[in-house]
Amino acid sequence: MTVIELIKNAKGPLFTFELLPPLKGHSIERIYSTIERLLEYNPAYINFTTHRNETIYRERPDGLLEKKIVRLRPGTIALAASVKYKYNITVVPHILCGGFTKEETENALIEMKFLGINDVLALRGDPQKGSRVFIPEKGGHKHTTDLVKQISDMNRGVYLEESIENAEPASFCIGVAGYPEKHFEAPNRQVDMEYLKMKVDAGAHYIVTQMFFNNDRFCRFRDECKKAGIEVPIIPGIKPISALNDINLLPQTFHIEIPNDLFRAVKKCKTDEEAREVGIEWAVQQSKELIKMGVPGIHYYTLGRSDNIARIVKSSF
Repeated sequence: MTVIELIKNAKGPLFTFELLPPLKGHSIERIYSTIERLLEYNPAYINFTTHRNETIYRERPDGLLEKKIVRLRPGTIALAASVKYKYNITVVPHILCGGFTKEETENALIEMKFLGINDVLALRGDPQKGSRVFIPEKGGHKHTTDLVKQISDMNRGVYLEESIENAEPASFCIGVAGYPEKHFEAPNRQVDMEYLKMKVDAGAHYIVTQMFFNNDRFCRFRDECKKAGIEVPIIPGIKPISALNDINLLPQTFHIEIPNDLFRAVKKCKTDEEAREVGIEWAVQQSKELIKMGVPGIHYYTLGRSDNIARIVKSSF
């Protein structure tokens, strides 16, 4: 079943999580181990991130810097297909605007269609490292709304090549991202909500949120969505604190706020292990509150860690 079908048929909140593809040259077995650790909690689906090419500079023997284009985590679609058929579970590969042309996107979607993968999370992606603004690939999409429109077109049998006759429609279920504390590039929450409404109107079936640590922010976001006429399911995203530096790194990286109580609790910790315990306790309380609010599910950002997620889910669901 697709994500939206799972949500509609669920008898309670869904547990889902996200994984990163292995670094180039590394084994898929670690992914399998993470999944198997969480299978006993009946995850409804698993997301797999996609990563664009990156520009790195390496010092040559003569002391000059050499520019090199690399993709550190390839294989998202193949990984998703492998997991889908190994564990008989719904998988959701991410598709990005950044770093990909419209044709490359269409080809990736065709591969997914042939593999029987009918779910996708459509994202703009981050700017290239070293750039303060997002610059689309030549021939690529600048906004997620346009990416969603392309996927929706394929669902109607409309491909980039207009001369194709009797094209078979795809049947993709499309997820998009929402930001309870607003996207950092948006001038205000109202404008950010207008952009989100455009993605939904373009064909998105559901929203999964950026991580947040204050459930009041999620409630406010959900209310604002309702006022804006957004009626698709909204799935909250949770990332538990797992190290001392998370209280500094996460706000800088994801432009989110750490509640003062959580910040002070982690600051008292002397080791990453102690901080991880605080993170588990906070995420359990968050999850229990969200479930009481009637959310359709909770999506956990694991960054490859499964032991803390297992404990959170066991205590919450």
